[in-house]
Amino acid sequence: MDTMVNTISVEKATTSKIHDVDFDNLSFGNTYTDHMLVCDFKNGTWNTPKILPYGPITLDPSSKIFHYGQSIFEGMKAYKDDSGGVWLFRPLENWKRLNRSAKRLAIPELPESHFMEGLVSLLQLEKDWVPKNPGSSLYIRPFMFASGTGFHASPADEYKFIIALAPSGAYFSGKVKVKIEETYSRAANGGVGYAKAGGNYAGQFYPTQLAVEKGYQQVIWTDDNEHKYIEEAGAMNVFVRINDVLVTAPTNDRILDGITRKSILDIAKGEGIPTEIRKISVDEVVESAKNGSLKEMFGAGTAAVVSPIAAFGYQQKDYELPEISNGYATLLKNRITDIQYNRADDPYGWRYKV
Repeated sequence: MDTMVNTISVEKATTSKIHDVDFDNLSFGNTYTDHMLVCDFKNGTWNTPKILPYGPITLDPSSKIFHYGQSIFEGMKAYKDDSGGVWLFRPLENWKRLNRSAKRLAIPELPESHFMEGLVSLLQLEKDWVPKNPGSSLYIRPFMFASGTGFHASPADEYKFIIALAPSGAYFSGKVKVKIEETYSRAANGGVGYAKAGGNYAGQFYPTQLAVEKGYQQVIWTDDNEHKYIEEAGAMNVFVRINDVLVTAPTNDRILDGITRKSILDIAKGEGIPTEIRKISVDEVVESAKNGSLKEMFGAGTAAVVSPIAAFGYQQKDYELPEISNGYATLLKNRITDIQYNRADDPYGWRYKV
């Protein structure tokens, strides 16, 4: 790890909000801790991060984030085990992906030391905010945006990197009903679909609203060219189980390289589950549903880990998936969460002690 020259400074909040929080009834991402990490890019370099009281930030109206959308983020969690230890899950993968996103949006890449030392320092200060309730966690949102000013269409000369924390309850999405998209696209070849760019998610909202109006909870995104192949489920990677084989689409410049996705593939192989990384046509999914070989579909991502799909709609027809009590989705979610909460051995070296 590259080393930081200066120690991270800490300005503590005068009072804590923690005593006002009902940790037994936390929603997802709506309660924030006392402090945040802030780091500025100025004069061609990333400055030393600072930990400050959580609060509003002031930006000039001509800041380029408002006009040209240079904004990226990551999603992570910190977990507390039964002994009070705090753990991260594959944090360097988040740092690497943040920088892949930064490079694609012409944002200066962040040194590993700024990310990891800043994150660990912030978590050590806020360790009491990591919930103890089963399934709960401290959601971590690192993000970067253009704070430099000017109305000319060009990359900014100044940026901010911030990490904010939100204690969150267990993310129970239940089984969802999804619509396979036939008109709109999440991303295109040569675009920014593989980056965690804010605009990717803004572009999803309208098609998702249309699906919700028709009785679905989410959209299964298809390829931008012919809408023949399934690619992602809402803001998650998607898996399909046909007979006993677990299939997911290959990553490309349209599909996010999900950390949960990669972890599921490794664990599945360790469990002896046959896996395939290949294109999955909508026709294959529909035909598999008709002949009974489609056993499971689920999304995979940080928030829910695994989100089972109960039914999908395509061309104005709905297809129900079978009820499976101990399917791959349940097994894989349990394996990952047991590692995250330090309840099981971690043969992969994914767990990171704070």
